Amino acid sequence: MASAVEQLAKNANWGALAKATDLKSRLLFVMGALLVYRLGTYIPVPGIDPHVWNEIFTQRGGGILDTLNLFSGGALSRMTIFALNIMPYISASIIMQLASAMSPQLEALKKEGPTGRMKINQYTRYLTVLLATVQAYGLAVGLEGMQGESGSAVIDPGMFFRISTVITIVGGTVFLMWLGEQITQRGIGNGISLIIFAGIIAEWPSAIAGTLELGRQGALSLIDMIVIFSMVVGVIVLVVFVERAQRRVVVQYPKRQQGNQMMGGDTNHIPLKLNTSGVIPPIFASSLLLLPLTIVGFSGADGGDFTATIAQYLQHGQPIYMALYGGLILFFCFFYTAIVFNPEENAETLRKYGGFVPGIRPGKNTADYLDYVLTRITVIGGIYLVFVCLTPEFMIAQYNIPFYSLGGTSLLIVVTVTLDTVAQIHSHLIAHQYEGLMKKAKLGKRRGMMRGMK
Repeated sequence: MASAVEQLAKNANWGALAKATDLKSRLLFVMGALLVYRLGTYIPVPGIDPHVWNEIFTQRGGGILDTLNLFSGGALSRMTIFALNIMPYISASIIMQLASAMSPQLEALKKEGPTGRMKINQYTRYLTVLLATVQAYGLAVGLEGMQGESGSAVIDPGMFFRISTVITIVGGTVFLMWLGEQITQRGIGNGISLIIFAGIIAEWPSAIAGTLELGRQGALSLIDMIVIFSMVVGVIVLVVFVERAQRRVVVQYPKRQQGNQMMGGDTNHIPLKLNTSGVIPPIFASSLLLLPLTIVGFSGADGGDFTATIAQYLQHGQPIYMALYGGLILFFCFFYTAIVFNPEENAETLRKYGGFVPGIRPGKNTADYLDYVLTRITVIGGIYLVFVCLTPEFMIAQYNIPFYSLGGTSLLIVVTVTLDTVAQIHSHLIAHQYEGLMKKAKLGKRRGMMRGMK
């Protein structure tokens, strides 16, 4: 069976996509959902003067607002219904996963299977609405206090504006949460990651044009531009190489006699990815840093105010920001790896089916060995993530230019999501070809039986 699947993987070709109707419908659904998302990033929040807001955003750009705008796919710069994007849902997921690791009740709920996971997902949705409400209200209050050269950003300030803004933005966030779940269930890939992916990709043309414009104006020399674009290409190559890297733990299965035949004796392996946590740590770290700073970014406080001081030290390229960002990435790298891979459960599964790691006793010793190997490769994976995500921060500190759209975090998200989505499409193609072979085999057997009866 394994050899047949491997042969199918070798023979799988993208020409089979025309025959895979289910896969085509899934891809069309994903494209349609992302199109709806992009259209929503152009629907403005009622009561905002777009010209004044554009002036304010241009004046205050280069820090927290640009980062928020990157993850919202430009929705924040246009102050649309998707201004908060999916970030409150990600923050709620972080909180629930941390709570599940610390709360015995939530941990027991996770072990109940699909029913328990549905309850935890429901709690995450409630928490998303709560966080989005707090952030949307802070955004509405901050907008009322913002003044541009042409006047106030809000046409008619007051409680009605605050309530309508909260309802609009929270509704947009909840809709994106639902849309991401629909993409995951009825499409290809992870819906939340694809929404963030689409937002980042949409900002790339303007980012490239802006970098070229800086070169035309003389702010960047030709050598600086070559260094920047070489770094972008180098990061893409590094991400592709590391994301496909594996540490294969060899597993053997003993021979056993079943009737007159000798069964088993196969050698297999457990593939441990070098970066088991994928793109989750940078997204979680960014979300956690942006959650408390959202209100600070819209506070409009004076330079001597405490919130303004916090915002100043937590800007991109600042040492404190880079230290916190790198530390959070490392933390979530180990934390998420511990969630997705349990050495004890894998060791018990191996023991149940008679498998063992050569030279390691089954049971606790195998679990300790898997934990030892996983810890070592996670250290390498965490250092790789920190390097990729902080390299553009040093570029920002060196050249003092906004480099967010083409930065390490955005490149990591785009490349990783692309690799995962293509892998899932390839898996669907293999499954489709396998089903075709099975149907042909059954049809051949029926024809043989009919000929024998004749």
